[in-house]
Amino acid sequence: MKHLTEEELIGQAYGEGAGGVALHLEACGECARGYAELKSDLAEFDRAEPPYRDEAYGERVWQSLSGSLPVYAAPRRRWFGVDPIRGLSYAAACAVLVALAFYAGRQWEIRKAPVTASNNHPQTKQPIVVVVLGDHLDRSERLLVELKHVDAGNTEMVSPLRDEARSLLNANHICRKNAEKADDPALEGALDHLDHLLTEIADQPGGLNAASITRIKNEMNRDGLLFEVRVLRSRARDQGPSGTTHLNGGTT
Repeated sequence: MKHLTEEELIGQAYGEGAGGVALHLEACGECARGYAELKSDLAEFDRAEPPYRDEAYGERVWQSLSGSLPVYAAPRRRWFGVDPIRGLSYAAACAVLVALAFYAGRQWEIRKAPVTASNNHPQTKQPIVVVVLGDHLDRSERLLVELKHVDAGNTEMVSPLRDEARSLLNANHICRKNAEKADDPALEGALDHLDHLLTEIADQPGGLNAASITRIKNEMNRDGLLFEVRVLRSRARDQGPSGTTHLNGGTT
């Protein structure tokens, strides 16, 4: 037979046991003896009854404790509720902060003035001539690359090459005049070679054919025109916005 645990016996002693516990105690002598000993031990403890608490209970507790508590004197009120020495310290600290803020503001205005002045004078824009020249050399390089790799017998490429060459001729004339005014022999010579080649492509008597395309390609390769245009295009891109830099290395 399984005996009752101590928790079950304690619960039975306090009236919280299950119905099966009482039946087990009636049938099991060993558990009944243990239960009797437990009740005997519990009977030796005096159960303290809680005191009666009416509306004056809190006041009575305070009176019983107040005599043993130390008495603290109320602090004297100082001028404006602040210690004079501490008040002077606060005033001095505020004065220092105001002075620092004023100094920082002045320094900020002084440093801001040159920046504002410089912003009011925007950087000189890159000359339009340089932009036109760079675009013209880019387009000319693409045309020369197409001409170099074109199949001489491909009639479909004849019309696009001729139209692009005619479009580039006008821009090339303008760039040549600017090169003459800027006294830039390297640029002027390259544009002369380019003008001759563009004229041959645009105004070839009888139109472009396999023989004329082959002849123009050989002439371009012999003169190194594609390489010359690439060098000039690279130099044109390196020109800064402040002034015009000659493509032969000179500066004005």
